[in-house]
Amino acid sequence: MLIGRDSERRVIEQLVAGARVGVAGVLLVTGEPGIGKTALLDEAATLTTGLRLLRARGTEAERDVPFGALHQLLRPALAELDRIPRPQQAALEAALALSPVESMADRFAVGAATLSLICRYAEVAPLAVIVDDAHLLDRPSAEALLFAARRFVADPIVLLIAARQHEPHPLAEADLPALVLEGVPLEAAQQLVHGLPADLVAQLHRTVAGNPLALLELAGEPAALHRLPPGVPMPVPTLLAKAFTARANRLSPGARTALLVAAVDDGELGAVARACEELGVEVSALAEAETAALVAIRDGRVEFRHPLVRSAIYTSADPAERRTVHRAVAGATQDEDRRAWHLSETVLGTDDDVAASLDVAARHAVGRGAHAVAATAYQRAARLTEAPQDRALRLVAAGEAAWSAGLPDRAETLLDEALALRPPAATRIRAQEIRADLTVKCGSPAQARDILLTAAAECEDEAVATGLLADAVNACFRLCDTASALRAAEGIDRLLPAVERPGPRIIGMMASGVAKILAGQGGTDQIRQAVALAPSDELDRDRRRQVWMAIAPLFLRESGTGRVLLQQAMLERRDQVALGTLPGLLFVLARDDATTDRWADAAASYDEGVRLAREIGQTTELAMNLAGHAWLAAHQGRVECRTLAAEALRICDDRAVHLGTVWSLFGLGDFELGRGDPAAALPEYRRLVDVLAANGLRDPDLSPAPELVEAYLRLGRPDDAETVSREYLARAEAKAQPWSLARAARVRGLVGDCAEEFETALEWHAKTLDAFERARTRLAYGAWLRRARRRVDARTQLRFAVEAFDQLGAAGWADQAATELKATGETARRRVPSTADELTPQERQIALLLADGQSIREAAARLFLSPKTVEYHLRKVYTKLGIHSRTELADQLAGST
Repeated sequence: MLIGRDSERRVIEQLVAGARVGVAGVLLVTGEPGIGKTALLDEAATLTTGLRLLRARGTEAERDVPFGALHQLLRPALAELDRIPRPQQAALEAALALSPVESMADRFAVGAATLSLICRYAEVAPLAVIVDDAHLLDRPSAEALLFAARRFVADPIVLLIAARQHEPHPLAEADLPALVLEGVPLEAAQQLVHGLPADLVAQLHRTVAGNPLALLELAGEPAALHRLPPGVPMPVPTLLAKAFTARANRLSPGARTALLVAAVDDGELGAVARACEELGVEVSALAEAETAALVAIRDGRVEFRHPLVRSAIYTSADPAERRTVHRAVAGATQDEDRRAWHLSETVLGTDDDVAASLDVAARHAVGRGAHAVAATAYQRAARLTEAPQDRALRLVAAGEAAWSAGLPDRAETLLDEALALRPPAATRIRAQEIRADLTVKCGSPAQARDILLTAAAECEDEAVATGLLADAVNACFRLCDTASALRAAEGIDRLLPAVERPGPRIIGMMASGVAKILAGQGGTDQIRQAVALAPSDELDRDRRRQVWMAIAPLFLRESGTGRVLLQQAMLERRDQVALGTLPGLLFVLARDDATTDRWADAAASYDEGVRLAREIGQTTELAMNLAGHAWLAAHQGRVECRTLAAEALRICDDRAVHLGTVWSLFGLGDFELGRGDPAAALPEYRRLVDVLAANGLRDPDLSPAPELVEAYLRLGRPDDAETVSREYLARAEAKAQPWSLARAARVRGLVGDCAEEFETALEWHAKTLDAFERARTRLAYGAWLRRARRRVDARTQLRFAVEAFDQLGAAGWADQAATELKATGETARRRVPSTADELTPQERQIALLLADGQSIREAAARLFLSPKTVEYHLRKVYTKLGIHSRTELADQLAGST
């Protein structure tokens, strides 16, 4: 019977009831040791009659066993493994050591597979997932569980997790619904320790703040009770550890040794017995510890009464005795990786043989996607390594694994430690490459730029140096640092004649071309040549491939060149569940869609990019997606633009992500201009011009000159408009790309009162996919024709403009075009807003995939959701659209784009 937890029990009853009717519930129960978390979860298990059950418990001994806790949790569900998507199945099989590792697993792929398998298991009957002592889970298991927990929405699943309060671990650091357990009230304490005098119970209750385990343990130790200070709360872990240690010290020497073996090992009775035999101790001596209520032996395992018991036994043992026991356990285990871990605890100083064994264990962990465990193994191997150069190499491997595990601070510390050892050039350059990658995504792009340029200057391998300089251009792109980008491009161009490998050569050409475009010094032909060479087996294996396949075509703004590469890169990253690269790719994909008529798709990509960047801690990519979304929202006339831009600007100002600043300011100016308020738009555009000038950015595609011209003309400042338009035309002609040439011709038509310029602009627009800019030109042309009293011609242009703006959802601009059309004597036929416009970004993503022929499960795998969640959103889509079939869905979406 659970005493004193009625309100907590009701919370869990409600979650279980929700799971029975298909509403997912997640709860993280936290509290100090002994507060009753396990008792509450045990009670929860009794409430799950009729539900399937998956249960696991973290242990100190398995904290460094890759996916040990996940295997324990998912074991009953593994029969369903062949029913989840094949890439996820392969990742989970590798993680759980169920099959040989074919390629390095991504930690997010294991999380997606965990989500899919748990949801599959819940299809037969509602499911309860209960995880105790989550602070002791191995980190890869905790991350996989967290990935799934964040995505339970419409699944018949209740997930209950218990973890010690104030213990750092992924689940505690997440934003899961939480319940903090406090001590039980005095009345419950009197029930727990009945038989003691009331005043003593009250004193004990005050001292341990109602902690149930402390109440029970100390009530059984009368001598301890009399030593308690009156009325002063004491640290419960300290009190309990002392109580457990005192009880263990009363055991025989053999029992204490056997108990220490159990504390060192993972608790499997056979393994404990083999290690005891190595030490000349009878495992039967554990019966004494069982009688003393320190352990229980059941189902072939030695289970400690509480994790504090295990901790107290281990920490109170003499260090030499602990090393002896670890050596015995290592000799008794049949698992090579575990043997390496135990042997590492026996070494004083260095031991290259043990270090080599740990190195192998680390590589196994990397292959299974357990990067956090691998980082610890590599780090410990480095500590045991004698030669400084070998130690540095292992520290770099540890840093790379920590970065792959999403631990940038730890990774940077390890890499700095490696560099302090003054390693050989190849090791030093690899360390700097990793440092730059984590810094550009999670820290300062400026620091990343400096690291990369320095490393490239020291590198003697032309292909490697080309890659480093390409990464430097990528950092400069975010910084809007044209001068450094040009220096990097010059370095690439010097190296390219000596680079024979197609992968580095293609990437170098793309990066060089982008740098030159940013500085207004050509580069378009170089990108076209690289795109034409892009199909290459070596390029497919290069980690930089997706970045440049996405960015380079965007700089051309042409209707055909390279766009298929962007789509291909996105599909590959989704299929491989490579979430680490997705936020950056989603930004570029959204930016590309935002310059066509696929605005709703762009909004969905920005929304996903923001969510994923927040989840995985990529602040730079978060800022970029926020800024891009702000720019799009501005064109749609949504006030949300200001909120998005404000958050983006805060990050960009802090991290010098000037490209995000550019997009944010562009969005704020466009929002005001779209509302018909040029006076409010002007300061935002001027700020943007200053940012571009300060960073030497001369790419006309980033310039707000056409918008400035419109603002100046509306404010009665024709001379300013003329100056700006003339300068912009020169830049556009230098770049010679249709998008900027179209915008330049439009503003020349505005300031020059010249119909031919507007016609030229429309011809250039025909070579791009940007429906918004084409509509802007038609609006400007139509307004000019109306003022020239050519009303019939004006109506043709303005009708097109109204229709295009309405179709895009650019309400403010559509209103302006409709007002101009009305001034010609004709009332606009406005598009009735489609209910498809009311879909949320995630609903639209799902609708598009299903309308494209994807199954529910395929869509779920692509979007890292559960099938039930996809069905849940699909029902909302059908309700909003008033439809009942996929065919109707496809028709509705086709009509809304």
